[in-house]
Amino acid sequence: MKGTLECWDGRRIALPDVTGWKMEYACGVPCDSFFLECLWSPGEAGALREAVRFTAEENGQRVFTGVVDEFSCGWDEHGGRITVSGRGMGALLLDNEALGCDYQVASFADILRDHVRPYGIAVGETAELPAVPGFSVAAGSSEWQVLYAFCRYYGGLTPRFDREGRLLVAPWQDHKRIRLGEDAAVTSFTWRERRYGVLSEILVRDRTSEQVQRVVNQDFARRGGQCRRVLTMPGKSSYQAMRYSGEYQLQRSEEAWRRVELTLPGAFRAWPGDLVELEQKVCRGVWRVAESVSGLDGRGTYTALTLAAL
Repeated sequence: MKGTLECWDGRRIALPDVTGWKMEYACGVPCDSFFLECLWSPGEAGALREAVRFTAEENGQRVFTGVVDEFSCGWDEHGGRITVSGRGMGALLLDNEALGCDYQVASFADILRDHVRPYGIAVGETAELPAVPGFSVAAGSSEWQVLYAFCRYYGGLTPRFDREGRLLVAPWQDHKRIRLGEDAAVTSFTWRERRYGVLSEILVRDRTSEQVQRVVNQDFARRGGQCRRVLTMPGKSSYQAMRYSGEYQLQRSEEAWRRVELTLPGAFRAWPGDLVELEQKVCRGVWRVAESVSGLDGRGTYTALTLAAL
């Protein structure tokens, strides 16, 4: 593992020998996170105070780009250590509050211009998203909340960041599939199904006209799910906006319904969005990686995956 810090004035600092690390992807959405521990000799830590960005490479491949949140240095009977930790580039959108405003018609270009690019965030692959009439930014919202609401609520796509630190707003690419048969080197495995919190239906009510749209999670309802919510929309909401609201809430509630958690030896075995074909005794089928954690500790390198049902 090779870690590099970038200072606010453009200087770059190569971190010394890494003795332990952990990198989490798509955990605690939207921010990925990192932690690095390195060997240290007293007197070498002064420049770390100026560090604002972090990159990591493994075998020549970029595996993390992010923001430095904290560093520490010290020693004990085992020698001197430096630790550096932080989050992905999404931290910049989380940490900055948006200026409340109303758009007559908001395009995706408007959202990028006003709420993403001012923080120096590069934009990678993006899909076409519909313009949204009457889009409002509530006072007190973070820049991330503005971006997320526009992309997820109206466009049906969840914004995310890649390992180069670029914002992506596009469907997952299903070209990579990992097969884990019964003989795969899986060191831990957990199947989890949580019905609590999953919604079976939502009634979306227009406050002015009293019109009601019913949106049903057919799969969960067929399996005996009975958990309804009533969502009241602002006056004169369009039919499309009401449908968006109901379907969005159902999808959010269903995200944690079924989960598989497993650990594999070796680092960076899979990334969020990859497909995993399971052929285990208790679980079969194709799942998508929702979260991935890679690290190095006393047991060696590992990859812990959280898989979500398709």
